[in-house]
Amino acid sequence: MEPATDLVDYLARAASMGGSDLHIAVGAPPIARVHGALVALEEQPLDAAATRELIQGVLTSAQRGRLERDWHLDLGLEIENLGRFRGNVHFVRGQWEAAFRVIAGEVPELADLGHGMAVEQFCVAQQGLLLVTGITGSGKTTTLAALTKRLSDLRSGVIITLEDPIEFRFQHSNALVKQRELGTDFHNFAEGLRSAMRQDPDIIMVAEMRDLETVSTAITAAETGHLVISTLHTMDAPKSIDRIVDVFPPEQKHFIMTQLANCLLGVVSQRLLPRIDGEGRVMASEVMVVNSGIRTAIREGKTQLLPGMIEIGGQQNMHTIDESLQHLMMEGYISEPDAAAHSRNPVAIHELAAQMREEPKKRRGFLSR
Repeated sequence: MEPATDLVDYLARAASMGGSDLHIAVGAPPIARVHGALVALEEQPLDAAATRELIQGVLTSAQRGRLERDWHLDLGLEIENLGRFRGNVHFVRGQWEAAFRVIAGEVPELADLGHGMAVEQFCVAQQGLLLVTGITGSGKTTTLAALTKRLSDLRSGVIITLEDPIEFRFQHSNALVKQRELGTDFHNFAEGLRSAMRQDPDIIMVAEMRDLETVSTAITAAETGHLVISTLHTMDAPKSIDRIVDVFPPEQKHFIMTQLANCLLGVVSQRLLPRIDGEGRVMASEVMVVNSGIRTAIREGKTQLLPGMIEIGGQQNMHTIDESLQHLMMEGYISEPDAAAHSRNPVAIHELAAQMREEPKKRRGFLSR
């Protein structure tokens, strides 16, 4: 394969392979992440001059100035006939390096991502806080976009999004959608959120709750009649509650637990696992819908009780990550080792797998797909 002439060529290669990310690093060839695995796009590694030249080619003079000032840069990149990308440029041992995320051209539907009625039901809520959580690369932003699109289709009102950077482009539907970008339309998420509350919003989408002030303002917005949807970098519902409470000083924790118990609608936690057939990845999820029992547990700081409460909440469309993993394994989507690696109870996964090997059973569905 001939070496690419610029960064756009590498982005095109990554996208054509079904890649989710492109990495440009000194001492390594350009690398795409394809279905979770790293794939080199060339044999020859890049030197510092080559990485700087490739990255500089897609930056404006203002972006180069911000990079030199802040030592990192988040940007959105739209390339004609190719698509949109989210980029982060940063320094590694004084040299320019970058990572780019491929953004799907169309905003997907919730069902196409693997979400069922448990997530769909949140879209009828008039106010409160909904969290989408997971590690980096778990599809949080895509789920957030799908939720925003669904809300726009269902509701008449104003949706304000605070993004870093803007990824998916939304069309005005039943709702008026105002997309605002960090660094261009507002200085930081806390300021952008405070400003959004003065712009007659019905729904506020915050790409990420990163600090105490943003979390506090989001909770206040949810308490005062707005529907707020956002993301956290946490693995599951209990850790999401702990993470929010832990950003506050000790003297405020009890008050925040009470606020959170009053306004939280639910938590959708997700992970992307490799499919056993090699055809990409599939989503495993956990969905917690806040009911009176869960609200009491949050208020009293008893987050260790939440997994058990989710497990018995099937009538309210709740399910645990273990139930999702077991379903995916039984349906032949994921392997036993992958299911066990992400399970709270890997022993139960191995026992189920042994049972399946010894006595094949009629496959049963548990999530609407």
